[in-house]
Amino acid sequence: MPGTRKLGRTTDHRMSMIRGQVTYLLNFGRIETTITRAKEVKAMAEKMVTLGKTGTLAARRQALAFITDESVVKKLFDVIAPSFNEKNGGYTRIYRLGPRRGDGAEMAIVELIGFEPKVEDKKAAKKASKKEEPVAEAKAEESTEA
Repeated sequence: MPGTRKLGRTTDHRMSMIRGQVTYLLNFGRIETTITRAKEVKAMAEKMVTLGKTGTLAARRQALAFITDESVVKKLFDVIAPSFNEKNGGYTRIYRLGPRRGDGAEMAIVELIGFEPKVEDKKAAKKASKKEEPVAEAKAEESTEA
């Protein structure tokens, strides 16, 4: 049952932290946190996706009451939830990473299923395509000169 872990914080602080992490998860598709926080975030994110699948005005208002950014709610209802229309749950996944170097806390990645590549992966793909373009242009110039 979601919300049973206290995470060493007061109720207001805990809910604020979870709201922020759910917002970031829905906005970016992936976050890195501790395993216990990841389990709480997963439960609440699944509830938000279920609200998004409902698509009613009341569901949108409930999501706005929890998620801290209006643009993320719009993204949830317009992009994320329709992509899960055929699924009846299991919208997120938790990967265990191992202990954190500083304090040994077990770390995990929470991501939405069907997550797009990270920004770094897109940058690497752009760099690779830029490296290939000058080579292709040089070969085209050589063939026109010959």
